[in-house]
Amino acid sequence: MSSSTSSPYLTHLVCLECGEQLLPDIMMNACPHCGSGWLDARYDYASIAALWKTPRQLADRPPTLWRYAELLPIPAPDPEITLDEGGTPLLRLYQLERLYNHPHLYVKDERQGPTSSFKDRQAALAVTALKQAGVTELVLASTGNASAAYAAYCARAGIKLWLFLTSLVPGEKMREAALYGAEVVRVSGTYDETKQVAAEFAKRRGIHLDRGAKAVPGKESMKTLGYEIAASLGLQLDPSGEHWIAPDWYIQAVSGGIGPLGALKGFQELYDMGLTDKVPKLGAIQAAGCAPMVHAFAAGRETADPVVPQTLITVLATGDPGLSYAQLRGHVMQWGGAMIAIEDGDTFAAMRRTASKAGLSVEPATAVAFAGLEKLLTSGQIAPGETVVINGSGHTFPAESHILGDQYLLNLEYDRSGENGGSRRQVEGWSAALETLDEQVTTILVVDDNPNDRRLIRRLLQARKHYRVFEARDGREAIKLLYDHRPDLVVADLTMPELDGFGLIDYLKSNPDLASIPVVVVSAKTLTAQDKSMLASMTESVWTKGDFSTRRLVDHIVETLGDEVEIPTEDVRSQPKMTPLPEVGDAPLAPRTVVIIDDHEPDRRYVHRIINQIGTFTFVEAASGREGLKVIHERHPDLIVLDLLLPDMDGFAVMEALAHEPTLGDIPIVIHTGKTLSAAEREQLEQQAALVVEKSAQHRREFISSITHLLM
Repeated sequence: MSSSTSSPYLTHLVCLECGEQLLPDIMMNACPHCGSGWLDARYDYASIAALWKTPRQLADRPPTLWRYAELLPIPAPDPEITLDEGGTPLLRLYQLERLYNHPHLYVKDERQGPTSSFKDRQAALAVTALKQAGVTELVLASTGNASAAYAAYCARAGIKLWLFLTSLVPGEKMREAALYGAEVVRVSGTYDETKQVAAEFAKRRGIHLDRGAKAVPGKESMKTLGYEIAASLGLQLDPSGEHWIAPDWYIQAVSGGIGPLGALKGFQELYDMGLTDKVPKLGAIQAAGCAPMVHAFAAGRETADPVVPQTLITVLATGDPGLSYAQLRGHVMQWGGAMIAIEDGDTFAAMRRTASKAGLSVEPATAVAFAGLEKLLTSGQIAPGETVVINGSGHTFPAESHILGDQYLLNLEYDRSGENGGSRRQVEGWSAALETLDEQVTTILVVDDNPNDRRLIRRLLQARKHYRVFEARDGREAIKLLYDHRPDLVVADLTMPELDGFGLIDYLKSNPDLASIPVVVVSAKTLTAQDKSMLASMTESVWTKGDFSTRRLVDHIVETLGDEVEIPTEDVRSQPKMTPLPEVGDAPLAPRTVVIIDDHEPDRRYVHRIINQIGTFTFVEAASGREGLKVIHERHPDLIVLDLLLPDMDGFAVMEALAHEPTLGDIPIVIHTGKTLSAAEREQLEQQAALVVEKSAQHRREFISSITHLLM
C-alpha cells in the first residue's frame, strides 16, 4: 500500500507512549518500536505562525476546514471527494445566556456539516488519505455519527465500506448509512466487542481496517474545530480580525475521547505558536450509564477501568477509553476543567430545553453536553464571565426505510451462553458468528422474467444459507444490480425480454470488473450445439427447468461459492439431466410473507384465516395505503392482498406506486374489495393483479384454490 501525499509542513510523527520520533507517514498504523497505535503529527510551527498571525490573513481562503491546510497532514482536498466540510458557524446562545444569567455562551454548530455531524471532518481527511493510498475496500466500527460520514465520503471516493454497528444504534442511523451504499452489519454486542469483531472480519478477508479518529488523519481533522472557534471568537469580539481568541471553556460529550483530544490539540497549537493567550479548560461530559473517565477522574486514578455501557445514548457507549482518558486527564490537570456524568433522563430534558429555548434540534450526544453546561454553571465550576463554547456535535438525520427494501442490514448474532466458559468460549462464540456473517455477505443475483421461478430459487437458497438474494426481471435490470451489489454468483435464465441471458453473459464476461463472477444458467430454452459450446466456456453449469432436483441445484450453487453443503453430493456437472423431484417439497422453506392492506379489521382477519389453511405464513397487516407501501418495502412479501377503498390513497394508487419499483413490481397482488367495479376498472385490474375477488361475491373454496396456486 503506497503512502498518501502529505503536507510539506509535516515534519514527523511522535509515538505518544514511547516518545519515539517517526517518519511523517500518515498511513502508519503503529509505532515500529513499541507497537502503540497512538501516533501524533508534528509540523514546522515557526513557519506556519508567520502565515497565521491573524485570522484576517486566512479570510480569502474557502470557508472550509481546508482553510487551515498548513496544519493538516494532507495539503489540499480531493475535488472528487470533498463536500466543503468544516466552516460551520459559531452561534451565540442569547436565550440560554438569559436563562442561566451567564453571558458569552456559544455553540459550534456541527449539525450544519454535510452529513450533520462533526465526524464529517474526520471522514473527509481519512477517506482522502485512504484513496491516495490506493484503498478500495474498508472496514469501520462506529457508534453512529461516523457511520453516516464515512458512508457518504466513501461513496464519493468509490471505496466499498463495511460498517459494523452495535444493535443499539438507532435504525435511522443504519438506514442513512445504507442509503449511501455501505454494507451495514448489526452486531449484538457492545461497541468494544463490535470493534473486535470488525477487526477480525477485516483480517479474515484481507480488507483495510480503519482506526477511526485514532489514525493520524482522523485526529488531525478535529484540530480544525479549535482553529475555527478561535477565529470566529476573534472576529465576533474584535471585528478587525486582528486576534485569535480561545474560549475559557470547551465543552463536549465524550465517548472514546478522540474528538475532544483533536480540538484541544488545535487550541494547544495556536497557543504554542503565540497566537492565543490560553488553552481552554475542558468540560468532558459522559453519559452516566457509560462514564469510565468520570469514575476514574473522581477517584484520582491515572487509568480508567473499562465498563459495560448501560445508557440509551448509544453514540457515547464506549466502555474502554484506553489512553485517551490519560491524555484528557492530563489536559484538565494542566489547564483546568471537569469531568462529569449526566443521567439519561436529564439528557432528554436538555434536548427539549435546547430546542425550545435555543431553537436547536440536537442529537442526544449534544444534549449531554448542554446538560453538562447547566450542571457546571449551577455548581459554580464555570466562573461568572467565562466564555464557553459547546460542540454541537450533530443532528440525527431520519432516513426513510421504504427507500431501501429489505436486505440493507446484515445481522451478527453473538451467542452469550458460553461467556461463563472464559475467553476461549467467547472467542469461539464470535468465530461462529463470523462464519454466519460470511454467508450473509455472500450475494446472489437471480435473473428471470418469471417471478415465480425467481422467488422459488430465492426461497430455496435462503432456506439453506443466510445468503442475500436479489432479483432482476431481465438482463438490463440485472446490469444495474451487478454494479450496485457486485454479487458473488449469478443465476440466469436465457429467454428474457429486452436483454436476454446470452446478452447478459456476454456483457458480464467482457467486462474486466465483472468477468470473474460465476454464472449458473437455469432455463427452459432448447439449446443448439452452438449455444451449448458458448455456455460451456462462459458458465459454471446449465440446468434445464423441470428436469432436475431443486435440492441438487442449491447444493451446486453452494459448492460453487466454496461453502459446505449439508449432505455431500456427486459432481452435478457430469450429470446435466437429473430425475425430477418436487419443486417445493424437497427442502423445508422459510415461512412466506403476506401483506394484507385493508382498513376494515374483520376483513383482514378473514383473509388471514383463509390463507392460514394453506400452510405456514408470516402476516403483516396495514390499515392504509401508505402504511401498506412502507411494510411492502420493508418486508418484500411473497403476496399482497389489497383492498381498493382505503382512507388515504386507494388501491389503484398503491398498485401504480409498486409498478414503478423494479424489485416490487412482480409481487403477485390479490384484489379483495367491496367496491362495485365498472367494466373498465375490472379490465384494468385484470392486467395489474393476479386475482380479483369482490367481497360480496367470493366463494371460500375458489379463493383458497386461487391463492394456493399463487403461493405454491
